Amino acid sequence: MRRPVLLVIAHGSRDPRHAATVHALVERVRSLRPGLRVETGFLDFNVPSVHGLLESLAAEGVRDVVALPLLLTRAFHAKADIPAVLRDAPARLRIRQAAVLGPSPLLLSALERRLYEAGLSPADKSSTGVVLASAGSSDPEAIAVIAGIAREWWRTGWCAVRPAFASASLPRTEDAVRELRELGCARVAVAPYVLAPGFLPDRIARGAEGADVLADVLGAAPEVARLLLARYDRARQPAPAALGA
Repeated sequence: MRRPVLLVIAHGSRDPRHAATVHALVERVRSLRPGLRVETGFLDFNVPSVHGLLESLAAEGVRDVVALPLLLTRAFHAKADIPAVLRDAPARLRIRQAAVLGPSPLLLSALERRLYEAGLSPADKSSTGVVLASAGSSDPEAIAVIAGIAREWWRTGWCAVRPAFASASLPRTEDAVRELRELGCARVAVAPYVLAPGFLPDRIARGAEGADVLADVLGAAPEVARLLLARYDRARQPAPAALGA
């Protein structure tokens, strides 16, 4: 039985670093599962568009697709934009929408990988305060998820973990850095909870100027690639039968 095509849906950006990072992540996914067809479509700014790619797949005779939002929280894009574009897909396609990537222990592992690559070590955890800096959202569910991730991550041994947002919500990165300084953490690190460079990640970086360490975006971290495949595999599983069916 032919496996469904994995369609990774990225937001897109005018910043060329965004698409380059997305493509690097997709290449890592392909390397982890040879033989799986993985395509990338963008909601805006970059090509191919999701709509155009779906049209092309249908014209090729593809029948089954797993659409995977390259998103860390379930906010507007996951709830509205992506379902809308999938509803407009050619009728011959059977499309299953996978869950967004977060939250996941694999993402916490990827965040720590980036902090260690930036100069920290596991021995620094108890004396280091971390700003979990996300893009931000006006969706209360997404904000609550980020706060929950910060609490969970703190329990792994960091001096403190504070959420921060580059847009739509407060506090900003620089405010969280200042709070951790006042709390008495020996050092402060900023961990961008974003997948690719762009306008809002640059804002996070500017807000991190008072920190001791600024980690890179999650990008093509191996944990992120493994998580994409886990979400794909989960989406392929049959839905559980209703009780009494």
